[in-house]
Amino acid sequence: MRFRFPAFAVLCTVLAAAPAAAQPRERGDFRPSDLVEPVRLDSTLHLDIRYATKNNFMKRPMYAGPRAFLQRPAAAALLRVHRALRAQGFGLLVLDAYRPWSVTKQFWDETPPALHRFVANPSKGSRHNRGCAVDCTLYDLRGGGEVRMPSAYDEFSARASPRYAGGSPEERRMRDLLRASMEKEGFTVDPGEWWHYDFRDWRHYRILDVPLTPPR
Repeated sequence: MRFRFPAFAVLCTVLAAAPAAAQPRERGDFRPSDLVEPVRLDSTLHLDIRYATKNNFMKRPMYAGPRAFLQRPAAAALLRVHRALRAQGFGLLVLDAYRPWSVTKQFWDETPPALHRFVANPSKGSRHNRGCAVDCTLYDLRGGGEVRMPSAYDEFSARASPRYAGGSPEERRMRDLLRASMEKEGFTVDPGEWWHYDFRDWRHYRILDVPLTPPR
């Protein structure tokens, strides 16, 4: 299943009319949104969408269902990473991808200001809101288990940095393997979160606030 926006001009009109405090206004030429589910293109990709559960820093479900969407070019690049990792005995475990803008705003509003560096400012929107960011880690093909990294996912600490020098050598090796594999396909790691990757074309897509619906 995929989201397409054949009436995208109507959506843009609505966004342009929205108050600045509610959602950023954007001008310029953008590509039509073409959100697809990577797992529908390759079922060996694993999902653990924490924001569809209580197992996240907000302590409540933020999505109506455990689904991950990306703009089609980003999804294709992610699957190339996933398939290349097989030769080394690993696969990708997706933790989050497209995120509606309204969810980003809830994150910001409910996170203490001292920790705002770990969440996106809704006044600017996030690359997740554009369908061009993915949170991911590795799983072991032999047992299917999640690979240990220097920090937990969404951990608000220095251990989350992709440059953190602590943890075990094996944890750092796995983190660096993920990074090198993602960078080969046009993704850039967030400086504060080893799991967060932005796709190179994110500037070409608008901020969206299309709710995630339960799987059919």
